Amino acid sequence: MDMGDVPAWAALVVSVGAVVVSLKARSDGSRAADAAEKSVIEAKRSADASEQAVVEARRSSDASERSAAVAEETLEDQRREAAERRAAEAEANRPRAALCIEHANKAMWHLANYGTGPAENIVCVDEVEAMIDDWPAGLSLAPGEVHDFMMVGSMQASIPPVLRVKWDGQDEPVPLRVPPRIG
Repeated sequence: MDMGDVPAWAALVVSVGAVVVSLKARSDGSRAADAAEKSVIEAKRSADASEQAVVEARRSSDASERSAAVAEETLEDQRREAAERRAAEAEANRPRAALCIEHANKAMWHLANYGTGPAENIVCVDEVEAMIDDWPAGLSLAPGEVHDFMMVGSMQASIPPVLRVKWDGQDEPVPLRVPPRIG
């Protein structure tokens, strides 16, 4: 059997082997290029997702700051309201004078303090002609105390239906109803 030129046949086998290896390397290279391309795409997606996460983190941080500011304002409002409420309660619970005029008998009348606090330096603002004696200067009534005074009405000086009085701590005159005379 004559095979001819053995080196040529060997070269043919080697070249066929080289072609096969080359085709195999080409397909592997193509797969590697595809994988690299996919890797680049995934890296871009990951970078985009990271950027989006940063944006979301900033938004969340801004929202947290706004929420903290609102919470701080709300807390300050609650503290202010609580302080106002305590001040109003203290003012409401503060002892106060509650004066009233009552008829005792004939020309005798009572100025009484039914409040929980004293009324000091009581002054009748009105000029009352029917009053026999003016109230003493510096008239003060503790809670439950009564001051007697006389008023006699006549055609010229009738007993007024209201006496306006003020005292220390009560700068605006308070109208006190004078009840009708009994007997």
